[in-house]
Amino acid sequence: MATSSFWLATGGHAVAQPVPTSGTTSTAATGCPTTLNKPLTPKRITVQGVTTKAKVIMPKRLAGRVPGDPPLTEAGKEMFAFDKYTGIYPGTPFGVVRMNAHVWPDGSAVGNRMLKNLKIGNRIVVFGLTKKICYRVVDKVVVDASKTLLRYYRTDGKPRLGIVVCSGKRLGPGNWTKRTVWFAKPSR
Repeated sequence: MATSSFWLATGGHAVAQPVPTSGTTSTAATGCPTTLNKPLTPKRITVQGVTTKAKVIMPKRLAGRVPGDPPLTEAGKEMFAFDKYTGIYPGTPFGVVRMNAHVWPDGSAVGNRMLKNLKIGNRIVVFGLTKKICYRVVDKVVVDASKTLLRYYRTDGKPRLGIVVCSGKRLGPGNWTKRTVWFAKPSR
């Protein structure tokens, strides 16, 4: 991911507060919950058609409140970064859970597979230490890297998972012309 104005969050956002109970409240026949009594800290993520139980990390933010990225390593190519600083975790009943992943110019990173294979209707499962929550992709948005997609930064409204990757044309190391964002809602 390149650091750009897309990542610059606007100020004045509320911070989510976890519900002080535990457990799972809604499960499908497959045993996959869509709501939780207490939000979970993501450790792994499965994205249908893309990856199975990929590691989720929580890097520090960069300057300007920019969410951190996975490391630029072979291992980092297969990781997702979660922006914990919003206070919105998987299972929070409102706002967007923000994640990102890398694309590599040789097409070998998890973000490249997302661009090729992640479609509306695909399932995403986020795993914590002892529980999980399921989502279905409901929207895919492509924006210029110079634009801010305010929807990705929502801290209110219906609960969503947002995953962003660089896309478009590569202009140089870490510099891409577009961003692609998938939004998923809790769903069996």
